[in-house]
Amino acid sequence: MTGVVVVGVDDSPTARKAALKARDLALALGAHLHVVTAFGSERGEVVGTGSDRLVVSEASKAEDVARGVAAELSAGQLEVIPFAIHGTPAHALVTQAETHHAQMIVVGSKGMRGLGRVLGSIATGVAHNAPCDVYVVKTDEG
Repeated sequence: MTGVVVVGVDDSPTARKAALKARDLALALGAHLHVVTAFGSERGEVVGTGSDRLVVSEASKAEDVARGVAAELSAGQLEVIPFAIHGTPAHALVTQAETHHAQMIVVGSKGMRGLGRVLGSIATGVAHNAPCDVYVVKTDEG
């Protein structure tokens, strides 16, 4: 396999729809698939008391989401690699694509209607800054 396809995900059904399309594209291109979840804060919060303490952070939640989606997308010879990246979703996807010389970034169309189209969306931010092709998956129901 050669090349990389990057897809941005969160825990929404629309992101899963974009991820499935990204898997199909990566398989067709013979590329690796990078599943990226962005997170905003690097601070952690301690939950529990005594020896039953757990540190919960946006980073760990993002890692869990990326790993879960990557596991769902694994198919045959396709290499699916999860990433949790600090920053806005658009910045995380563009950075990942730049760092790994991606062939394509796949994003959902969520936020591209109405005011979202005027004020911006993840897809718009990615399209304006991407170092590669951007595939926008129609993820809304309408």
